Amino acid sequence: METLKGLARQAKQRLKNNFWENCKDNIKQGELQAKNLGLNESKVKSYIGTKVQREIKGQTPDEFYLKVKAMLDECGEVSDAIGRLTDKDYYATLSYEEKQRYNLELSARYLEALERYRKEKEMQI
Repeated sequence: METLKGLARQAKQRLKNNFWENCKDNIKQGELQAKNLGLNESKVKSYIGTKVQREIKGQTPDEFYLKVKAMLDECGEVSDAIGRLTDKDYYATLSYEEKQRYNLELSARYLEALERYRKEKEMQI
């Protein structure tokens, strides 16, 4: 967990590097491009805001999301997506109840990743 001093230092660095001005410019450019492409401007603003939040939090690209994205880019939405994403070696060691829980958790993660993928594809600006 980061200290308050570390967080303040990062915030100060963002101010020095004109991070917020760049964000405003990106939002304005996104709005203009959305208007020209006929997309919903508020969705674009929301999407850019989410990207900024991820950047501030320093989140690295989610390995599971990258796996889902690669699968969707290559094959599109397939009916056996959960099966393709399952870790077969780990799955073989689970009991029946654990397998059911694993499938439910994997399904929920896949749906979140699919929603994020769709948003990113929709907002390709």
